[in-house]
Amino acid sequence: MIHPIKIGIVGLGRAGWGMHCKELTGREDKFQIVAACDVLPERRERVAEQFGCQTYARVEDLVADPAVELVDIATRSCDHLAHAKLALEAGKDVFLEKPITVSYAEAVSLREAAEASPGGSLYARHNRRFDPDFLHIQDIIASGILGEVYEIRLARHGYQRRDDWQTIKEFGGGQLLNWGPHIIDHALRFLESPVTSQYSDLKRVAAVGDAEDHLKIVLKGENGRIVDLEISGGVALGAPTYRVFGTRGSLVLSGNEVTLKYLDPAVLLEPRIANPGTPGETFGNKEVLPWIEETLPVKAGSNTVIWDHLYAAIREGVPFPVKLAEAIEVMRVVSIAKEGTEF
Repeated sequence: MIHPIKIGIVGLGRAGWGMHCKELTGREDKFQIVAACDVLPERRERVAEQFGCQTYARVEDLVADPAVELVDIATRSCDHLAHAKLALEAGKDVFLEKPITVSYAEAVSLREAAEASPGGSLYARHNRRFDPDFLHIQDIIASGILGEVYEIRLARHGYQRRDDWQTIKEFGGGQLLNWGPHIIDHALRFLESPVTSQYSDLKRVAAVGDAEDHLKIVLKGENGRIVDLEISGGVALGAPTYRVFGTRGSLVLSGNEVTLKYLDPAVLLEPRIANPGTPGETFGNKEVLPWIEETLPVKAGSNTVIWDHLYAAIREGVPFPVKLAEAIEVMRVVSIAKEGTEF
């Protein structure tokens, strides 16, 4: 018999109300919202009306509620560490919205709090790990049809004169802590190797706050693979979401469509050697390669399955697919990117 996990949601804004509550609707067999917390009374009234749950103005009071098993934290980024520690110290399980903290040092401190908790476990909400397009690209790379993949480029581009708290450093704003944890997590999964070097550049282009809205990070792994990622609120004409370059082919993903060009794996290429002599009057060579070109729709799916993984981890003891060490490594990359910058 399925036994629903009793959730207390902290923060009822764009993430807590706009995403978490909506994603939990239809999963009542696995999760029951029994409490919610927000500083704004109108938000508390709204969630109480829809879910019939207890509401609180203070995080401390929600954490102390004996009915709450899992504290789902969706507050501002700058508050994640303090709120997660409160819940962990009370022995509650914690589902923590990204970024798990605003720095690597805070992430290490949070890990220590999780290890010292009298009964609670910490789960990072890296839900984009389950994006259908990301999973589809991973499947194609694993199939080997592109050969040895040596470079991958990720992009999330747009142009917006953004003016909310996500543009203010004091609150943990900026693209590096907003989209950054998701795309850096993708980059580290694609790298498939420990990072040996990192290049970073941060800028403020169009946003009106004091945090960065444009960033580039280039990671190189021990295996020689490079992952180049860009996240920007200041690019008017954006690049494809994914570009993957391999020794036997490439792919590009834009929107919900994957375009592939790769050498036919059923055709054995004739051996060739470099000619040190003088080239002829024509450039290049006349070799006709057995290319296969195809366009595929992105496989169906939804990143909301992270809730099902969370249930399986808490109720069934199945290992949660997003390891805490992986979320902490994301924050290490974030902190390195900020070193020596005004951000």
